[in-house]
Amino acid sequence: MWASVVSIVILVTAIGTVSTMIVSALAAQDEVAPAAAPTAEPQPELRELPQDEPAASPGAEPCTTVRVLASYENAEMVENLAAAYNGKPRNVAGSCVVVTSSRDKSGAAAAVVATGFSALADDQKPTVWLPDSSTWVDVAQAQGATALRPEGTSVGSSDIVLAMPEPLAEAVGWDEQAPTWEEIFEAAGDPDLWSGLGHPEWGSFKLGKTSPLVATSGEAAMFTSFGTAAGSITRLSAEDVADPEVLAAVHDHELATSHYMATPEHFLWHARQAEASGTAADFLSAVIVDEKSVWDYNRGVTSRDGVTRSLEAPPAELLVPIYPADGYYAADNPAMRLTGAWIDPVESEAAADFIRFTRTVQGQASVRSSGYRDLNRQLDPEVERVGRLTTSQAGVLAFPAAEVVAAVQDAFPAVRKRANVLFLLDASGSMDESISPSDTKLTQAKKAIEAALDHFTTGDDVGLAAFAQAPDGALLPGLLSPVADIGSSRDGLIAALGGIASMGDTPLYEAVDTFAAQQASRWAADRINAVVVLSDGENDTPNAPTISADRMLEGLHHLHHATPVLVFTLAYGADADVATLQSIASATGAHYYDATDPSMLEAVLGDLVTSF
Repeated sequence: MWASVVSIVILVTAIGTVSTMIVSALAAQDEVAPAAAPTAEPQPELRELPQDEPAASPGAEPCTTVRVLASYENAEMVENLAAAYNGKPRNVAGSCVVVTSSRDKSGAAAAVVATGFSALADDQKPTVWLPDSSTWVDVAQAQGATALRPEGTSVGSSDIVLAMPEPLAEAVGWDEQAPTWEEIFEAAGDPDLWSGLGHPEWGSFKLGKTSPLVATSGEAAMFTSFGTAAGSITRLSAEDVADPEVLAAVHDHELATSHYMATPEHFLWHARQAEASGTAADFLSAVIVDEKSVWDYNRGVTSRDGVTRSLEAPPAELLVPIYPADGYYAADNPAMRLTGAWIDPVESEAAADFIRFTRTVQGQASVRSSGYRDLNRQLDPEVERVGRLTTSQAGVLAFPAAEVVAAVQDAFPAVRKRANVLFLLDASGSMDESISPSDTKLTQAKKAIEAALDHFTTGDDVGLAAFAQAPDGALLPGLLSPVADIGSSRDGLIAALGGIASMGDTPLYEAVDTFAAQQASRWAADRINAVVVLSDGENDTPNAPTISADRMLEGLHHLHHATPVLVFTLAYGADADVATLQSIASATGAHYYDATDPSMLEAVLGDLVTSF
């Protein structure tokens, strides 16, 4: 069907503590509301921005600190705004002011905001929350924040688009005529799309998404999926989200998802790796991301973990941002002042002064240079050119109402693509090492895996294996809990997990080769097929050498092109073989995770399982 059509260009939370924290709205009346529908309208008159008004000289020391909590997505912009503000003298109530920033995943930040930062000391709690999107305020409220929902003060925006490697966008015609979301989901669900267009080498349509429980782009993808299934993106209701027919249709849309990731950078890093060994099409056909991420990718910025960034040569296959014909959302980056027992009046006033700065001529220049649209939706010319973005779009959709945001979050476990996952745990002798008065590496690993099981629901197939090597060369203990529906196998899996004891050497290569092949033998197109490897050391089989690293990687490459099994790897402890674990993950299009600090294991493994 697609081949015949392409010749005519186919697819034409409020913030608060439980008792005391509230969020103050700043200049909400000045907000530019996003368009309610994707119809082109006359451009509004550009607003006149005020000039910054720094002090003649800084106030007295010690300086008042404004701590800003940002999202992973917008952290660079917030850092740049802080640097620009700090670069001029400030005097608030007689005190100098210093702005600092920290970052967290959007979903995780909403959760800690909802609890009033209960795990932090007062002198570490934020004074300003600047999430990537106002939808995370809705999420925070749904998770228990008690204050009334505020209207945040946007400092800039980034449209959330469908991005495709240029050859693929040209082949399907979407570089010339943007499709609707319905056409996107239809194409993604067509297993013969690329072969019908003369490109069987691209395989199936691989749609990349972040988890909607973690990142704004993943949320936006779910809003469009539910809206398309319900018949209207602009009039999506909580009742629509609960409709069984809508849920079934959204689940069908999710089947095109290769797997979920925590940040857009995770997907785009893998796309660069795939291009280096052939073509980005080996890893993805399209990915739903913000414009800023497209600009970063096209100028050569990469990040394996969403935190550390490096600048390389631009990719050969640039990404093309596609603005769907029936509209798209925009991350609106609302800045909000927090009030709570830990914030004194001077800190609150200093926070207000920083937010004022973000909306000045100087602050908005920093927003644009960071890759974002300013309050007039204008882009920096170089950002527009390199990112292949455009200021002429007029299809920004208003985010759904708070109750719809909460309903979509709650519905995600029911509609996401199901998992077929084997946890593979290193049980070699080194796992007996003590890491605290009460835990060894092994006991902590057991606790982390048990906690990670809470991510899975009935319908997910999950199993457990462990690996060590006996003196005679035998791989043991091997498969401990067969891969089966976690709804009925959870108790048996937890019992098997508790019975693992450390022993012997570390046959890492043999274990990965053996169990990846076993997972491939039960590969299913409608599932995320994966192995999660947790190891604290390097391959070590002195008494009975097994297969080589090259042979293991060769086998993984073969599986990747035949029955693709994602092998996620997690380096546990300072002695873990990071380079090998990274190469294993990369060979399968999966991600490597770093828990070389053993105290971070549970958090890192919890992050990893958001891929399912």
